[in-house]
Amino acid sequence: MTQQVTDVVVVGAGPVGLFAVFECGMLKMRCHVVDALPAAGGQCTALYPEKPIFDIPGYPRIQAEELIARLGEQAAPFEPVYHLGQQVTALQPNGAGWRIETSAGVQIDAGAVIVAAGCGAFGPNRPPLPGIEAYEGNSVFYLVQRREDFRGKRVVIAGGGDSALDWAISLADVAAKVSVIHRRPKFRGAPESVERLHRLAEGDKLDLVVPYQLAGLEGENGQLTAVQVATLKGEGLRLEADVLLAFYGLSMNLGPIADWQLDLQNNHIAVDPATCQTNRPGIYAVGDIVDYPNKLKLILSGFHECAMAAHAIYHRLHPDEELHWEYSTTKGLPAG
Repeated sequence: MTQQVTDVVVVGAGPVGLFAVFECGMLKMRCHVVDALPAAGGQCTALYPEKPIFDIPGYPRIQAEELIARLGEQAAPFEPVYHLGQQVTALQPNGAGWRIETSAGVQIDAGAVIVAAGCGAFGPNRPPLPGIEAYEGNSVFYLVQRREDFRGKRVVIAGGGDSALDWAISLADVAAKVSVIHRRPKFRGAPESVERLHRLAEGDKLDLVVPYQLAGLEGENGQLTAVQVATLKGEGLRLEADVLLAFYGLSMNLGPIADWQLDLQNNHIAVDPATCQTNRPGIYAVGDIVDYPNKLKLILSGFHECAMAAHAIYHRLHPDEELHWEYSTTKGLPAG
C-alpha cells in the first residue's frame, strides 16, 4: 500500500473534476485526482471526443477533446497528482479528514474529498452475440475516439439513438460504406439528425438496414469480415464489414460511492447548494452526480459548483484564517 497526503482528493477526472483542481489550486490547496478510466476527460474523452460543445463560456464552439486539453492545461500549474485507471475502493474517516484507498493499492489522506464522478461508473450495453468478446477493441467498438480510424472501412452501426445517428452522419464522410441497423423504421434521435440520415441514405455512402437487428458475427483473429442481421420473422442478411459500432446505450451505476453513507436521491448525491457539501462533513460533490432544487446538468453549472466547494473547503481546512478574496486578474496564479 502506497501512502500519500494531500489537501483534497477529487474523485473523477472529467471536465468538472479538472476544474475543481484549478479552483482548489487558486486557493493554494493541493489535489490528487482518481478516475477509473485510463485517461482524463470522463465522458468527453470516452464517448464523444470529436463532438462539438456550444455552451462553454468564451468558446462559441469547442470539441470535447480540446476542452479537456484546455482544462488540463489550466490545472497544470498546480501540479495535481493523477491516479488514473483505478477506482476508489474504500473511504474512511481519518481524524478531521478522510482516507481513501484505490484499486491500485494507493492510500491517500486528505482534509476533504470532492466527488466529481459525473454519472458514476459506466460501461457499454453489449449486444448478446456469442463470441463478441473476441472482436472487442479490434473491430467491435462501443465508442468512437478518432473518426480517422474508420477512413476507408466498411462500418456497420447498430442502434437508433443520437450516438448512432451522429456517428453514422459523421463517418459517412470518411468510411467506404456505412450501414445503419435498427429494429424498426423510426429512429429515436434528434429530428434534424433523422432527416440528415435519410438524405444520406438516398446516396451510395449510407444504407439503412431496417427493420433488422444483430444476429451474428463472422471473422477470425479478432477481425470482422461480415455482420449477420435478421428481422423478427427470421429473415436474414449478411453485411460485409470491417467494423461494428454498437450503440445500445450505457449501463451506469454509482459503484462504491453507493456505500459511502451519502444522502442519495434517485442515484444522485444530495448537497447544500451554498457549499456543495454532502451530509458527511468534509465530503463535497459537484457536477452531474449532485442533486439540489433547480439543479441543471450543464458543464458550466458544474464549474460554478467547483468554486463553491473550493471556498467551503478552504474555510474547513483553515478555520482560523481569513480568506482575502481577489479576482484572478489581479491575483494571478499562486507560486508553488
